[in-house]
Amino acid sequence: MDPARELGRWMVFGGLLLAAVGGLFLLGGRLPIRLGRLPGDIAIEGRRGSFYFPVVTCILLSVAGTLVLWLVNWFRR
Repeated sequence: MDPARELGRWMVFGGLLLAAVGGLFLLGGRLPIRLGRLPGDIAIEGRRGSFYFPVVTCILLSVAGTLVLWLVNWFRR
């Protein structure tokens, strides 16, 4: 396959992915699931500060990313 054509496909795929992420940011306040404040995320608040680590959010994003990359690899075959 022509390298320029392959690069063009990757650029189109990247653009579609960026458009999808941008759409999620635009609809962020109206989505039923609020990423970053899921049950299981660690939030500790004290008198002098606070600590927050989104454990469950990280796991969900990791699973979603793995599925996306798996689908991309599957369609490339």
